[in-house]
Amino acid sequence: MRTVLVTGPGGAGRTTVAAATALAGSRRGARTLLISADAIPGFPSATGPARVTDTLWSVRTDSAEHFRSELLALQDQLSGVLGMLGGNHLDGEELTELPGSDQLALLHSLHRAAQGDWSRDGYDLLVVDLPPLREALALLALPEQLRRYLRRLVPQERQAARALRPMLAQLAGVPMPAHWLYEAAARRDAELAAVQALVEDRATTLRLVAEPGPAAEDALRTARTGLALQGARVDALVANRVLPRHSPDPWFAALAAQQEKCLDHWREEWAAAAPPVEVPHLGRDPQDPADLAALTGGDAALAVDDRGTGRAENPWWIEESGTPDGPGGTDGPDGILIWCLRLPGAVKKDLQLVRRGNELLLTVGPFHRIVPLESALRRCTVSGASLTDGVLRVRFTPDADLWPRTS
Repeated sequence: MRTVLVTGPGGAGRTTVAAATALAGSRRGARTLLISADAIPGFPSATGPARVTDTLWSVRTDSAEHFRSELLALQDQLSGVLGMLGGNHLDGEELTELPGSDQLALLHSLHRAAQGDWSRDGYDLLVVDLPPLREALALLALPEQLRRYLRRLVPQERQAARALRPMLAQLAGVPMPAHWLYEAAARRDAELAAVQALVEDRATTLRLVAEPGPAAEDALRTARTGLALQGARVDALVANRVLPRHSPDPWFAALAAQQEKCLDHWREEWAAAAPPVEVPHLGRDPQDPADLAALTGGDAALAVDDRGTGRAENPWWIEESGTPDGPGGTDGPDGILIWCLRLPGAVKKDLQLVRRGNELLLTVGPFHRIVPLESALRRCTVSGASLTDGVLRVRFTPDADLWPRTS
């Protein structure tokens, strides 16, 4: 399944472009599913797949309902403990969703799409309307982060000792975790793993939507670093609501000139990754699928490449000291290993790098990621780091006490 994740600075019309992208894909014959949390004019608002055209379906995520159902299910699992504590059960009618529930609801929808729960025959194209750019980057990192938290809080290897729990409970004087806790953690980990696999699949790309102008230019420049840190691959930069270049009205002509200046910068900065695709301003908000079709320019402007450019399996690579840019390695403790990561737009003052055990903790401005080290690097000590020409290089010196000795 080809997947296109659509996001961009707030107010740029990303939901409209996501819907137009889905419509363009379906008009080319692809069985297409659109997932969005926002209402789209002319589209159903059902929380399960609802037919829009013969080859297009849409789903609207309901974060409030998802929050209620999840919390009530958890309450049922904890009913015995709550009874012992004298707790009062909550009714669904009194539950209001908490901040962050919209992200979890969207992850749940992605899981159902990835598992094929919504279609016996599956879909050829999945288009996902993500939140605004900053929140979308955090959402893409969320499955990996939550899985890490689960592994730390409820280690899977501890399940092997469940036969000893009654005895351990007597020795410790406190109850041991119930079996349902490990089952629930394993179930959540499997769901998050499916979403993470979908996001990291080589057939998944990110489509950026922005209205040309100084604010969007700054937002995209900052986001490039976060995209690189997460290993996301952009398949298109959609310049939305582009005004006609020639207008007799001086005010519109000045706005069009400002847009054209911004587009020139985007053509230069994004030429290699995703040349800008221009979508015209209709002069009004789209009202129905016919208006969306008008934005696609005969479906060519927002067409999705069936091959998929995808994400690299890992955004980082390892070099030996003195080797050219590219992957490499070493067999012994004599050579220095260099862990490399492309971070376009990053500056040294916003970069923090910490090694903790077998992980690297990376912070680049507002973006964070925890990277597990490969086995060779775990037997090394960090001997330095540099940021040059948009590439972070961390030097690892092999620890002779940790490398196997050879005769």
